[in-house]
Amino acid sequence: MKTFFTLCERNMKLFFKDKGLFLTSLITPIILLVLYIAFLANVYRDSMMSAIPEGFVMPEKLINGIVGGQLFSSLLAVSTVTVTFCANMIMVQDKLTGAANDFSVTPLKKPVQAMAYFLSTMCVALVICVFAMAASMIYLACVGWYLSAGDVFLLLLDTIILTLFGTALSSLVNCFAHTQGQMQAVGTIVSAGYGFICGAYMPLSNLGSGLQKAASLLPGTYGTALFRNHAMRGAFEALADSGVPNEVVKGIKDSIDCNLYFFGDKVSIGAMYGVVILFTVLVIGAYILSAVLLEKKKTKKIKPLNKPFNFKKKG
Repeated sequence: MKTFFTLCERNMKLFFKDKGLFLTSLITPIILLVLYIAFLANVYRDSMMSAIPEGFVMPEKLINGIVGGQLFSSLLAVSTVTVTFCANMIMVQDKLTGAANDFSVTPLKKPVQAMAYFLSTMCVALVICVFAMAASMIYLACVGWYLSAGDVFLLLLDTIILTLFGTALSSLVNCFAHTQGQMQAVGTIVSAGYGFICGAYMPLSNLGSGLQKAASLLPGTYGTALFRNHAMRGAFEALADSGVPNEVVKGIKDSIDCNLYFFGDKVSIGAMYGVVILFTVLVIGAYILSAVLLEKKKTKKIKPLNKPFNFKKKG
């Protein structure tokens, strides 16, 4: 265990030592938050106001609280996965520098080495994601705060679980990456596409029924819904208390994916957690298995000599 934690510490030190990589990973969620506020806030506001009964006047703080909660949940849903691909760069760098080959000739078992990369990536990504969460809460406090202490705790729990899932996914993908270009290409694809797949940028209710059913099979969809429910619960309670009919509140929740339906049946919060955790465990298992199989394949390529050397003494 001492060797395992030493290797984890070594990986984290290498990441934080690269100031450019660390600062880029840290600033990216803040840039996303600013972009979300600039480009998505009005879209979310117009979408919500279209569902409010005509003639009903809502306080500006409540409107901003609902829109801010949606922006908050979108940012965390994307960052908890995309940030892990940057945090997992050390695994690929070790392949490039030859450090991974050095580890292979030590008594350190491959599953232990794989989990050391996993844990170090998880810790680094959590630092960045918690920072993004704190920045988003500062934004919410400025525009409309409706979070309780329980909501904050659940949002932190969601961040940990989704970061765990993102770490598992990035570890599995990077297990097959051997160059920094491949790593950056995968990171770019994930950053560009994951937000649409998980419903963070565009609610799934705006998609066709076929795409909605396909998205209901993906764990990222349920992760986004968890963030939505916990970031906006207080604001929706205030909306109901202000006199908006419950049917209208339910319609808004349906439209922004707070309520998810699996082939017509509403998915509970507990079931959402179950789906994300189950997929995380499966991906972690696939990652460890892939690391072991790739190591065995590499070992088989090194063919032993057919005949041993015979050193005969002359004379």
